[in-house]
Parts: sequence; structure tokens; C-alpha cells
Amino acid sequence: MTLATARPAITLTDTLPPVTVDERHRLLTAPRTAEAHRALMAEVPAMSMVQTGGTASASQFPATLSVVAWNVERCLFPEDSAAHLASHAPDIVLLSEVDHGMARTGQRHTTAVMAKAMGMAYAYGVEFHELDLGGPTERVFCTDDFNALGWHGNAILSKVPFESVTLIRLDDHGHWFSEAAGADPEQPRLGGRMALAAVVPTDAGPLCVVSTHLESNSGSDHRARQMQILLDGIDAFAPGMPVLIGGDLNTGNHVPPDFDWRGEALFAMAEERGYSWTFTAEGMTTRPSLITPHPTRVMKLDWFAGRGLTPLDRAVIPSLDANGRPLSDHDAVWCRAGVTPL
Repeated sequence: MTLATARPAITLTDTLPPVTVDERHRLLTAPRTAEAHRALMAEVPAMSMVQTGGTASASQFPATLSVVAWNVERCLFPEDSAAHLASHAPDIVLLSEVDHGMARTGQRHTTAVMAKAMGMAYAYGVEFHELDLGGPTERVFCTDDFNALGWHGNAILSKVPFESVTLIRLDDHGHWFSEAAGADPEQPRLGGRMALAAVVPTDAGPLCVVSTHLESNSGSDHRARQMQILLDGIDAFAPGMPVLIGGDLNTGNHVPPDFDWRGEALFAMAEERGYSWTFTAEGMTTRPSLITPHPTRVMKLDWFAGRGLTPLDRAVIPSLDANGRPLSDHDAVWCRAGVTPL
């Protein structure tokens, strides 16, 4: 699994252009092959764009930051999810599985809603363009029988403006599109796993923060290759800079499943390149939710990896609201980190 084409230039925008009627027709009728997928990726402009917006509330971070990484599982409840994080007063929030223009989340731009509620700027990148409404447990939440935009992706929220932002694609072969890759016929998608990286100013110098989401429908070797692409991309974007990566790495989500994260090759790979996993609290990070009602499936999927930083504190934040309702099938991970001056 490698990226077969040159990395496209990433464009920043305040609005992601929708898929046109002609583009959608080609997506629905194209052969389900890796080659067709790569061609379609190049045709849809939003797949090489990062949307930015929101309003920052500060100009620069101190040398110590509070950071949350959370897979919000479509983000059914963006205002409640924002309020749920308030006690941890995050400076940075790294989100994955956030919808934008999907029927199951009321056609809302859930990242923008969370950012507004938290007084933060945001960057949003498309992981997938979803060609249908989602799986059976998601369809009960649909407000329409169509998606206004069909975007699903990752985001970074920040209290300070971004100095620079990029999108790093981790595959382009159509793992959820190509029949040869084992695509799920109930969830046809254009796109692939990706990361957003942003540089933010701190009193100790610039810091690179990264929100990522690795493949679930694969094994350790596949995710290790994605991690290698990610680390190479970070080095090209922010050479020599302190880095904090956070997200759902799907560790232990093997095919066939065994849910044991300890043998994942990506851990040693990152350590060999100067990263530490000590920013991540002990404990599992999944739970049954409204979309994923699996009471016996408990996994440790969510992590921080840092370089050029000092871990000061860490926790797992349960994703149950005050009434016991699960906001996601993932608990959030939180850390406080100190930036080492360059």
C-alpha cells in the first residue's frame, strides 16, 4: 500500500465545493478498481482542499497546552460534545469522524458548530465523500434521504490562528471503494485515510499538531505503512519542529479481529523516529454507542504521540454526557504537554 501518484498541492478554502451531478454519476458508475479510484480522487477538488473558518480567541499559546483527541463518531451532538470538553479547557482539539453535509447529522457542518461553541478557529479536511447514507444504525438519524454534501473527515480546532495547515493523504487505492480491497457494499466511499497538520505559535516557538485516523479494515502492517507516510509528511511540512499527533489509530482492529493493540508495528516505528507514546493515559477508549451498540467490544484505539514535548498530565475522558447518553463510541484522550524550546 503506497501512494501511487504525486501528492497534490493542498488549497485552503473557506468553502468546500460540492460534488457535481456529473461527478456523482462518474462515482456511481465507475469500475470499483484502484485505478478508477485514483482518477476520481483527482477529479473532485475538495479531496485536495482544507477548509478553514471559525474565530480564534487568542493570538499565541503559552509553552504548556491542553489538548484533546476525540473520534466523535459522525458528531451527532456537536453542541453537547463541545460542552462536554469544557472542564478540560482544551487549547487544541483534534477530531476524527466529523460529518459535513450528511443526512445522519442534520446536514450540519459539525466541525464549525463545535468551533463556534468553543470559541475556536478550525481546519477541516475530507477523509471520505460518502455515496450513501451510512450503515443501518445510522439511517435512523437521517433527516433526509440524501446527503447535501456527503463529506466525512478530520478536523483541528484551535484557540489561536493557524500559521500554516496541510492535508496528508495516507492512501489513494480506494480501501472503501475498490472491490479488490474489500470495500463494504453498505458504505461506498470515495477517499481514504488522512491527516491534518497545522502549525500554531507558542511562547516556546512553533508547534505542529496533527489530527489523524488510520485504517480499521486492515492489519498492523497496513497501519504501519500509513504511519510511515504520515511521519514522512510531517517531516516535510514541519521539519525539526516539536510535534503532537493525536487520533484514532485503530490499534488492534485486525482482520480477522482480535482487538489486541500491543503488537502493532507503528509503535516501535514512531519511537525510532523520536516520538514518545507517554502522552497517552492508560485504559481502553471504546464503549457502546447509539450507532455502534457492541457491549462486549472494548479496545484501545486512541493515542497521542509527541516529539520535542514534555508530557505533564494525561487522562481518558468518558464520552457519556450528564444523562449517561454516549456522545460517541470512543472516549476522548486528553493530555497536557510542555513545548521544549528550539
